[in-house]
Amino acid sequence: MADTMTEKSNVKTIDPAKVKELEPVAANMVRVVFLPEGKVMEYEHGSLPYKHHGRPASILDVAENFDVFLDHACGGNCACTTCHVVVKEGANLLNEMDDDEADRLDMAADLQLASRLGCQAVVEKPGQVVVEIPSWNRNYVSEGGSSKL
Repeated sequence: MADTMTEKSNVKTIDPAKVKELEPVAANMVRVVFLPEGKVMEYEHGSLPYKHHGRPASILDVAENFDVFLDHACGGNCACTTCHVVVKEGANLLNEMDDDEADRLDMAADLQLASRLGCQAVVEKPGQVVVEIPSWNRNYVSEGGSSKL
């Protein structure tokens, strides 16, 4: 991957504008890209250890495994909307939204057609998933950074 910088084992940071330039994902691999930070992680499908936040292999679980901050005030139990993400690519690789998630998302700010709760959106198939953490949902104080809005 060009223009990458290793932050942690298996986590890279890229220019978000270059997501479309990434090489195709290898067979039986999952790549998750978190925008706007451009954090990219890859792992073998089915091999992700469960971190007990959200459903196993959910977007939140991926974030927890690779130390990417995704707020989740309820502990990943589908009881709030703080892990709200917008799926930009790879929605077909995720599980279908159930009624509990849909009902909870109705309370989310800036709801979009591609909105999902990170704790409920499970990566079920290999491939690339790109999600955006909405700017109003980023808690930079918890992340130890400063606002980039």
